[in-house]
Amino acid sequence: MRNPFTRALMGIMVVLFFSLVATAQMAQPQDKKGNETRSPWKFYPTDRSVGDGGPAPKRDLTGTWAGPGSGSGIPRPQGAEQPSLTPLGVQLMSQNKPLQKFSPAGTNDPHVRYCDPFGVPQNMINEIRGLSIATIPNRIIMLLQFQDTWREIWTDGRALPTNVGANEKGALDPRYNGYSVGQWEDDYTLVVDTTGFDERTWITSAGYPHTIDAHVQERYTRTSHNDMKMTITVDDPKIYTKPFSLGTFNFRWIPNQQLDEWLCLPSDVMDYLKTMGDPAGSDPNAAPQRR
Repeated sequence: MRNPFTRALMGIMVVLFFSLVATAQMAQPQDKKGNETRSPWKFYPTDRSVGDGGPAPKRDLTGTWAGPGSGSGIPRPQGAEQPSLTPLGVQLMSQNKPLQKFSPAGTNDPHVRYCDPFGVPQNMINEIRGLSIATIPNRIIMLLQFQDTWREIWTDGRALPTNVGANEKGALDPRYNGYSVGQWEDDYTLVVDTTGFDERTWITSAGYPHTIDAHVQERYTRTSHNDMKMTITVDDPKIYTKPFSLGTFNFRWIPNQQLDEWLCLPSDVMDYLKTMGDPAGSDPNAAPQRR
């Protein structure tokens, strides 16, 4: 028997879907022949790159890319590995209650409850709809569509910090996105290393924890003008017995280079939890919800 939360959520999703479709149909201007007029300010999931677009430019990821959650037909991620936890990892993991099992009323996921930032690496794997990359002389800037989040990846040769969160003068504070440096492995693969994370974030929505000293490595490979792949590996010896992969993620070039705004609004979340999420209750013995 399906729980009340699932029925209510599905009902809302159906109503929202049809209302959005109707709104989109009414709002789109058309030319004299009845064809939809494309706005340069709007992202169109059906407006997709054709073919590979030719060879990839060397050492250049600059541009705007559609991710697996964009609705643009991007292949789903593959190759994620099951993390192996240390005793400390098991203890910390047991304190986290993911949405998939505990529902909105029972979860303590800080993003689900309060719209807190995902942080790295979850920024790059959850709700990964669109990504813009810009290059300036000493760093690469990443702009993520979900939550209007930006990241700095320094390419000036600096080393990663080693004293984040330490009780000493000059020590750096942990950050949601950590501290990142990047270098080109070859003409088409950028390697990004990040550490110094705020421990309140989760590695994935399943609740996997991490320490400040976790090391996340992202590898961005541009295989053609229109195609880019990204893999993520996590290494955190205090929490996991060995490094593990979060999988391979695909991106496609967006023809008009435009992204829409896509935010998690605390006021909306609070209203939803008050009127529906919390009253629906939580059944930790229920089967996890599909995502």
